[in-house]
Amino acid sequence: MAMRVATFGISEQMIASALRTQSIMAEKQTQESSGSVSSDFGGYGSSTQQILNLQVSVTRSQSYIDAATQADSKLQVMSSTVSSIADLLTEFRSLLTSASNSASTNSASVKQSAQDMLTQMSSLLNTQYDGAYLFGGSRADQAPVDVSSATYATSTSPSSVNTSYYQGDDQLASVRVSDRQTVNYGVSADNTAFEQGLRAMNLVANNSPLSSTTLSEALDLTTSAVDAVGVVRSGIANSASSIETASSHQTDYQSFAKDLGSSLTSVDVAAVTAQLSTYHTQLTASYSAISKIQSLNLASYLH
Repeated sequence: MAMRVATFGISEQMIASALRTQSIMAEKQTQESSGSVSSDFGGYGSSTQQILNLQVSVTRSQSYIDAATQADSKLQVMSSTVSSIADLLTEFRSLLTSASNSASTNSASVKQSAQDMLTQMSSLLNTQYDGAYLFGGSRADQAPVDVSSATYATSTSPSSVNTSYYQGDDQLASVRVSDRQTVNYGVSADNTAFEQGLRAMNLVANNSPLSSTTLSEALDLTTSAVDAVGVVRSGIANSASSIETASSHQTDYQSFAKDLGSSLTSVDVAAVTAQLSTYHTQLTASYSAISKIQSLNLASYLH
């Protein structure tokens, strides 16, 4: 039956309202099933740029965490290696002390022990991590220490610094741990602590005859090296602490940024479900009213 002109306008308005409610319900149903405000950025409105900025910052923060983790792993290996060097130097100092206090020092035995320890310390300073040498500065592709040359063996003097064994450079590693912070870390094999220890071992291993003067000079050098290694260990520990602290700050920031991003992109499913129930009631009532209006006619009114 054709609709009367008098009811046409209100009927159209009610249909339009019902369609809007139906559209909102469809959107809410999608939110209820996905837990998200929208399936694309277009649905976030004015929050879109903020959400994008948060995602970029979280990605950048993760790159800082990854770099810090890599640097920290290298520092852990360096710390372990330097601890082994400290133990070796302490052992060498005990050897020299014993030899200096003995009236019948076995020079050959002491010299051989010094040579063995020189080789061990050289090997420790040539430690690699992930295919790269740790104690050669930026020359990570080349072993930083070579004590096998005749020049080094014969040129050592207790009073002269000798780093001719060193094949690296003085460029230490660094890692960016935030937009504003870079941490320099590590130590090279020409550090005073290592140079003195190697010089003392070389002095004993390659001097004949092995005099009490030589032993005393080597002992003084070794004692100084042991003290200097303690400083090196503290420096490594401080660098590791700085990197770990910065990484922790990045982790905290990520947690904050992700929570904020989630508050912008996620919905309260329980609240959306409640809203859906309300919209469903409204839509049912709208369809009922539309049906009633469309069925109105003069005959029905007169009856």
